[in-house]
Amino acid sequence: MSKTTGLLTETASMRAPGNQSKRSSIAGFVGSALEYYDMYIYASASALVFSRIFFPDSGATGLLYSLGLYGVAYLARPLGGILAGHLGDKFGRRNIMILTLLVMGISTFLIGCLPTFNAVGVLAPTLLVLMRLCQGLSVGGELSGASSLTLEHAPQNKRALYTSWAINGIWVGYILATLAFIGVAALPDDQLLSWGWRVPFWLSALILIVGLIIRRTVRDPEAFVEEKESGHVAKLPLAQVFKHQPWDVIRVIFAAFLVVISTTVPVYGLTYATNVVGIPSGHMLWAVIAGYVVALVTQPLAASLSDRIGRKPVLIGGNLFGAAAVWLFFYAVGQANIWLIFVGMILCISIGFAATNSVYPAYFSELFSTRYRVSGMAVGLQLGLVLTGFSPVIIQAISSANGNAWWPAALFTSIACVISAIAVATGRETYKTPLDELGVK
Repeated sequence: MSKTTGLLTETASMRAPGNQSKRSSIAGFVGSALEYYDMYIYASASALVFSRIFFPDSGATGLLYSLGLYGVAYLARPLGGILAGHLGDKFGRRNIMILTLLVMGISTFLIGCLPTFNAVGVLAPTLLVLMRLCQGLSVGGELSGASSLTLEHAPQNKRALYTSWAINGIWVGYILATLAFIGVAALPDDQLLSWGWRVPFWLSALILIVGLIIRRTVRDPEAFVEEKESGHVAKLPLAQVFKHQPWDVIRVIFAAFLVVISTTVPVYGLTYATNVVGIPSGHMLWAVIAGYVVALVTQPLAASLSDRIGRKPVLIGGNLFGAAAVWLFFYAVGQANIWLIFVGMILCISIGFAATNSVYPAYFSELFSTRYRVSGMAVGLQLGLVLTGFSPVIIQAISSANGNAWWPAALFTSIACVISAIAVATGRETYKTPLDELGVK
């Protein structure tokens, strides 16, 4: 075989639809693993360490500051969604996926290099805020870009299944982050607070390298390329989506409340259990891992189910199930019942949230036209997720005002799930709609 023929064969193979479908799913999986490994090691550090090393003079208020800083990234996410949507809809999905990966990986690694409050004073939390904002900008565009790219490559009858692998990557990132903190949490306090907490942040560099190698092999979908070559790419995608599909953006904002349970149960649940009830952090971290591991199996199943019966039944059912299961989980935490905590975690995360989590990337993407798909999903999703980011600090404030009770967490989460279910119920079904007919033409 000649060198030229070999090159043409390789190029054709890279552009083959089936090949690109799988590559885009793998790229979304690995990229999401990095993005959410980085986000969750921050969440774990906020609950276990940061109040002592970045806010040491704040006493009990330090935990509130630490959880509040966890939510700061969610303020940057809408801006990240706007930027990623504009770039992704105008210049290509692949390029924005590489950019978001770089920003997240670098900012997370730098968090592990930050000096503490005792070393440089107020400069330490200031730098932490800056890095947290960079994380928010990155993750604000990650899922919308990856979901749009994978959806546009995927076979029509498997669109939810293919896009769900980016979500499974999120859980792998969470599992790796939790395992990393189980290891460092076992260190003596002096080692944990001096260098131990930094190790999980430094390890993100390894996932970044793997993610970049994989994402460079992915091509932009044919649907986007055709739009670009025909000159139909929107000059201002955000303006176009608000002009043609404003109600779908609003629908996504409220439907995105489904993600609240993923923050209140493993993040606030960890904080409440360790700081109020006195449950050892190791027990709670293993419960979180159990929920995530089971979700790796249930999420693809739920996605496949939505490819068969529709997005709306699975999304609505998952939300309502989670709204009920969260009461069992927080009751178990309040009673310090370890085995019941495991059951509650699996019901909340592995069943209720898994059903919604695996389907919403496909559903949100399918609501919008190719011309502004990334922008529509990114902006709607990230505006909705602002509530998610600040849910731990909101619940903490309400709980403190009510004798450190557990019920505010359950009530807050239930309301968010019901609102999401109502928002989905008002939308149209999309699972049988051809790619070129999605959204408003």
